[in-house]
Amino acid sequence: MASLPPHTDAEVPMKYAVESWDPAYGTSGDDQSLTELDESVDASVERSLNEWEPIAPAPCGDLPPVTFVDGVRRIDARVWISGSEPGAVSAGSSIDEIAYPGVCATVAAGAVRCEPGSAQVIEAVVERALYTAAPNAGPISTRHGAYALRPLAEGTPEALYLGVHNHMTAVETALSVDLNGGALVVFDGPLRGRDAASGVGYIKTHNVQYLELPQHRVIGRLAAGERTPLFLIGGSFTRWSWYLRLPGPVSHALSGVVRLELPGLGTVDDAATRADIVSQLLPKYASQPHKDTRAPQNLHPIAGLERELRRRLGDPQLLERALRRAAA
Repeated sequence: MASLPPHTDAEVPMKYAVESWDPAYGTSGDDQSLTELDESVDASVERSLNEWEPIAPAPCGDLPPVTFVDGVRRIDARVWISGSEPGAVSAGSSIDEIAYPGVCATVAAGAVRCEPGSAQVIEAVVERALYTAAPNAGPISTRHGAYALRPLAEGTPEALYLGVHNHMTAVETALSVDLNGGALVVFDGPLRGRDAASGVGYIKTHNVQYLELPQHRVIGRLAAGERTPLFLIGGSFTRWSWYLRLPGPVSHALSGVVRLELPGLGTVDDAATRADIVSQLLPKYASQPHKDTRAPQNLHPIAGLERELRRRLGDPQLLERALRRAAA
């Protein structure tokens, strides 16, 4: 058996960085795993492509109050719903029945308003539902509340997960309608079609490469508090976007980098002014690694709101026992 060649001092040691982001949440950013985009992107709206450089946001005076909106979800139980195919003739035997998969889940969404010296949860909504493609499904009543039926077109694991996620997003969107009041409304995640002028999408992880390589490299040169020039993402929902580096340790090109979105409204100058305001505001709320395993991207108000919403989801063991009793 051939032996490994001896190590020599001339060999270049492998360069790597250990991600501080909690691995339970995937990865905050990995250039090697970025997928290509199927939407149009115009990166020359604020700066020409050969003038792309980090931008220090222009001072904006008094910063406005900001409201952070986030949602959480939890599967309380996986269920099987017995039934027959529509139009089938039942022989009265249980063997003729089909078992359709479903999940019972709880979703919650809330808003925390932040002003100088204060942060307060001002809205919180909790809803429970049964997600399934079973044709004969209905709501489930338990001693601890009802699970409303949310019918799906398919019962695949992906469709069930997407059903829960879409429900959470719908609750977030409905909750945010009355939150404007002059404040920025920052959604933890992409805007997903929310087009209110006050809305800001806050994306912590990077799975899509929006920029060509020369512009993408500018992200790695950002200092804390600096942003990239704006780029315009087209498609079914047009939005302005840019990257911002939050304060914190930098071990690789995407350390502490988030992507922001604004609805594709107004002029590029309007969007740039708003991007400067957001880019000055958000670093003030960045978390620290010794306090949060998703630092600095998991902002303090969002982390606090998530904890409060998870508390409001209820005791999972209690809810599962209630579902078992109802099934019996």
